[in-house]
Amino acid sequence: MNERETVKSDPQFKYEVSKMHGGENLLRCFQCGTCTSDCPIAKFSETYRPRQIIRMVQFGMKDDVLKSDTLWLCASCFTCTDRCPQDVEVASVIRVLRNLAAQQGLAPQMFKDQCASIMESGYAYRIPESRLKKRESTGLPPLPKGNAESICKSLKGVDFVDHVQGGK
Repeated sequence: MNERETVKSDPQFKYEVSKMHGGENLLRCFQCGTCTSDCPIAKFSETYRPRQIIRMVQFGMKDDVLKSDTLWLCASCFTCTDRCPQDVEVASVIRVLRNLAAQQGLAPQMFKDQCASIMESGYAYRIPESRLKKRESTGLPPLPKGNAESICKSLKGVDFVDHVQGGK
């Protein structure tokens, strides 16, 4: 970003997030950095910093945070939440942000494809026919059938699924 570019700010964004389930303690964060220093993803990524994501929300950088690819790197291990001295549920805030991004059609294609696969087959990834044949030729038992019907029933009405499946 050069000097002339200005970051569009939405001062109400932090309040919007703090009113959502999982974001209630967002405003307690005082940027100590514990979430980032203990995060297993941050240890191996030069870009993923939970503290920075929280700060962007606090500064009202709604468009930047919702469009950020790093938002989708969280492993949802809850280490940040468990260690936060202010009881900010950082992983839950990130879930809230992902849901907001999905509502705007900003979920990465990989997540859309994975969701579609789960809903169609019961598996997170499509298993190529060649792999199934290879299992059979080597004497391995067939893979268990995924229960897509049960999964679809369980996930009926889940906003994230609805949004990534068709932008509903």
